[in-house]
Order: sequence, then C-alpha cells, then structure tokens
Amino acid sequence: MDLNDRKKDVIRETDAEAIRLAKTLIRSARFGALAVIEPGTGSPLASRVGVATDIDGTPLILVSMLSAHTGAILADPRCSLLVGEPGKGDPLAHPRLTLACRAARLERGSNEHAHAERRYLNRNPKAKLYAGLGDFSIFRLELERASLNGGFGKAYLLERADLVTTAPIVEELAAGEQSALDHMNADHSDAIAVYARHFAKAAGDGWVVTGFDADGMDLALGDDVCRVFFPERLRTARELRHVLVDMAKTGRVAD
Repeated sequence: MDLNDRKKDVIRETDAEAIRLAKTLIRSARFGALAVIEPGTGSPLASRVGVATDIDGTPLILVSMLSAHTGAILADPRCSLLVGEPGKGDPLAHPRLTLACRAARLERGSNEHAHAERRYLNRNPKAKLYAGLGDFSIFRLELERASLNGGFGKAYLLERADLVTTAPIVEELAAGEQSALDHMNADHSDAIAVYARHFAKAAGDGWVVTGFDADGMDLALGDDVCRVFFPERLRTARELRHVLVDMAKTGRVAD
C-alpha cells in the first residue's frame, strides 16, 4: 500500500454525526485562528480573530483595516479558519475544524452588512465598543470545503453543502430573527433555561438566545456558549414558534 492509499484510509465517510459535530464547532466558536497569505512574501500568516456565524452558517469576522491579516485577505481572499476549543488533557484529543474559505468584505451601509453586524454583536456584545469605528469591517468567510478532526482516528472531509444552508428559509428567518430573539429573552427566560439545561446539558442561570437558524439556536451566558439543535430542520420560519414551544414542554416533562 503506497502513501496515498494510506491517506485515503484515514478519512472516514462523512455521515450525519460528523456534519452535526462540524456545525456545532462552527456555531459554538467565539474565536478562531485565521490563516492568510502574506502579501509580497507569499508566506502563511496566522492570527486570532473573533468569530460569529450568519444564519446560513457562514463564519463572520470583524477586523480592523490596520491589521496585517485584513490587508492580506484584501490582497488575496483565500484563507482558512480553525475553530474548536481544547478542554482538559491532551489538546489534540479534542475536536477541531479547519474551514477553507474566500473572504468577502461587506459594504458598510448595505442591508447585508447591517444583518451581519447584528448577528456578530448578538454573539460578541463587547465588540460594540469598536464595531462602529471607521477602520473596522465585517467579512463573510465564504466556505468552500472543510476538514474535521473529531479526535484520534476520526477525520472527515466536508463540502460547503454539508455546512451552509441555501434554502429560502435563510431569508425568512433573517427578516424576523431579532424580534424573535428579543421576545424570547424578555419574556421566556424560563424556557431558555430548559433549552440550556435539558438539551445542551449546560449549567448555570441567565442564559440568553443569541441566534436562530434552520438547524437550531445558539445560547450564551457571559463568555460561555452552547448549541441546541432542533429535533428536525425547520422548513419555514413559521415553524419556529411551534418548535420552541414543543421543546420547552419536552424539557419540562423530562426534568
């Protein structure tokens, strides 16, 4: 067996469990390592950046135009983003995901920018201190493919379609997402506590919802975050309310 055959044997067949883990890593990321191509030298350059996701699952970054990595992606949009936080013990035993992307700067004042900024600041509220400064820009990291390492002997290759939602529900949810978030966080903190405790097995009180998408919702408690998946992917935005009610009922009965 030659080396190429051995490499192929390392990669497992992508299944629903791998896709779910990859989506969890993306949606749960508060930061990541951004790798870019340094202008002039062509050398690799890595830097830590704050991360959020758009409703469709595309990573969002908010970066200063004065940063070296920003100049690099403006010169060459090819980049990669590594997400996945290590826990106790061997850091290489914890899952991580490398995303191959092309960075696209969003024009300030556009609807797309306003939507992405709202999503980013919901996830990273401390960024409000500098998000409005003229030298900061939001980029969508348009995903092309991904490599998932779920731990020893658990390597997978994923395509854009595995991780990014392109159905009409993306725009439907975007239109009413903020009002739904405000309503849930203001009036249904008890239900959010159930989602965190029962579905995410997360401890603590005071969780808030920071984002909805077709697959689930993102919760935050200070610097802690967790991901809660819906029992089934939403087909229309109208299903969101019913699913949230049913999940709250299910969690209360189980508890």
